[in-house]
Amino acid sequence: MRKRRDVDMSEGLHTLKEAPGRRGSRKTGCMGRVRSMLFRAGILACAAFALTGCHGSRGSSAFQIPGEFDTARQHEIVFWAKNDTNKTQTDIYEKAIRDFEELYPNITVKLRLYTDYGKIYNDVITNIATNTTPNVCITYPDHIATYLTGENQVVPLEELFDDGAYGLGGSEVLYDSPRKEEIIPQFLEECAFGGHYYAIPYMRSTECCYINKTYVEKLGFTLPEALTWDFVWEVSEAAMAQDQEGNYLVNGQKVMIPFIYKSTDNMMIQMLRQKQAGYSTPEGEILLFHDTTAQLLRDIAEHTKKGAFSTFKISSYPANFLNAGQCIFAIDSTAGATWMGSDAPLMDISEDKVVEFETVVMPIPQFDTEQPQMISQGPSVCIFNKSNPQEVLASWLFVQYLLTNQVQIAYSETEGYVPVTTKAQTSEEYQDYLSRSGEDNTQHYEIKIKAAQLLLDNVGHTFVTPVFNGSASLRDAAGQLIENTVKSVRRGETVDDAYLEKLYGDVTSLYRLDQLIGSNGTAASGKADLGPLPWTSVLLLLSLGGAWILIIAYLAAKFLAGTKNVQKKEPHRQRNKQ
Repeated sequence: MRKRRDVDMSEGLHTLKEAPGRRGSRKTGCMGRVRSMLFRAGILACAAFALTGCHGSRGSSAFQIPGEFDTARQHEIVFWAKNDTNKTQTDIYEKAIRDFEELYPNITVKLRLYTDYGKIYNDVITNIATNTTPNVCITYPDHIATYLTGENQVVPLEELFDDGAYGLGGSEVLYDSPRKEEIIPQFLEECAFGGHYYAIPYMRSTECCYINKTYVEKLGFTLPEALTWDFVWEVSEAAMAQDQEGNYLVNGQKVMIPFIYKSTDNMMIQMLRQKQAGYSTPEGEILLFHDTTAQLLRDIAEHTKKGAFSTFKISSYPANFLNAGQCIFAIDSTAGATWMGSDAPLMDISEDKVVEFETVVMPIPQFDTEQPQMISQGPSVCIFNKSNPQEVLASWLFVQYLLTNQVQIAYSETEGYVPVTTKAQTSEEYQDYLSRSGEDNTQHYEIKIKAAQLLLDNVGHTFVTPVFNGSASLRDAAGQLIENTVKSVRRGETVDDAYLEKLYGDVTSLYRLDQLIGSNGTAASGKADLGPLPWTSVLLLLSLGGAWILIIAYLAAKFLAGTKNVQKKEPHRQRNKQ
């Protein structure tokens, strides 16, 4: 007897059907097709009715801490990190992974390195849609707020912090993990928003001003104890003097950009903070567009018009111009200190282009030197939720390992970072490192250690901006205001009230800030229910479902009619056979 494989769509499984004869086979095939079409129609109808309800929320089950970690099961966790194109940082990550895997042989860590936080952010957003996020990710709190648009995407950490067995300093952790109280409180609080801790700090930095002191004094100025915006602008404009051949008097070159700012978003944010002007509220209310912002942009435009100011996005890295004697004030992160100065261990320009000068590291310029304000920044680490809680626990054990002294101290020494734990900061090893400033131009490069010490001395003067869904876009918008203004001045445009009004509108549209605003004037939550579908969408879905049902009904009726005809002809055929 012949057998054939038939697909039973109503069960969704492949089954073997008996084929007693041609008629039986045809009937079985027809029935299978009818069931298949009915199955599809049912699915479509269910989907149509389901979609008429609430939409826009998606996610997985909340993470629950397992009773114990299953060391018999193998886990592979994916770690996305940034390394600043610094090979030493890569080596530290790789060593940390090897050492961790020796402690936990059942955990394998796969490292993927990026050179830009924005690329990490974009890739995470893309992978959330396909449920292929990494397990562990170096990121910023502003970015995490956007990751939270999916329900239970990022693991809240407070219960893990406090777990007696596997928490910070837990009894079952196989290494010397810091306790929660040993994490610098200001740094830890930066990772708290929306009622939860969604990250732990990994490294911290701030911005500082790297100054060519030699040129400042050549221009007849003396550096003050505390840098002010007025002083920077005055020196910068004085540096624009040229001889008859077009050479700048201060450096004898054809190129001089006295003041270059790396991150204009930080520039605007810190200026507003120093002016005690609005930027945003913790609830997500956007306060960026006001008269103080407009006046700051007018001032920047005036200094740009005189050639005294530019930005990284327009001109290139401040360090390149500083080291070539073509810049006097270069504002960048303390985490970029190894690129700054005549003796910098890392450089992007050829040796013959480097100019000898004395480098001084100072806090960023202030409007009020009695109440200095500077931003706190630096990478944090978050954990993405997965269906297997053991996998999440394995990720947490690795994240904790990044807070150990051996990782914290080693990584902080690669740049002007500072460790995020008192355990590391007060250790004999780290204190010895700080005390050897200037001993060499590699590990103990003076400018790098001075940049780190600057943050250590000013932690109490640092601040962070509120975190909410859309705060990353608002940050970008703050920088874009400056970037557009500087570009416009260089093109010969006039920065007046009409220009600023249009600029506000353009930047609002570019970063969709108007779409971030909820009905109460605050940023809409990423987890907010989008409500029922519009009635037109509901009607369309129901029409599609109804059309399928009518098609199936027609085919079913045609099939039944054919079956009756076959049954009527069967007795006649039997008589003929006799």
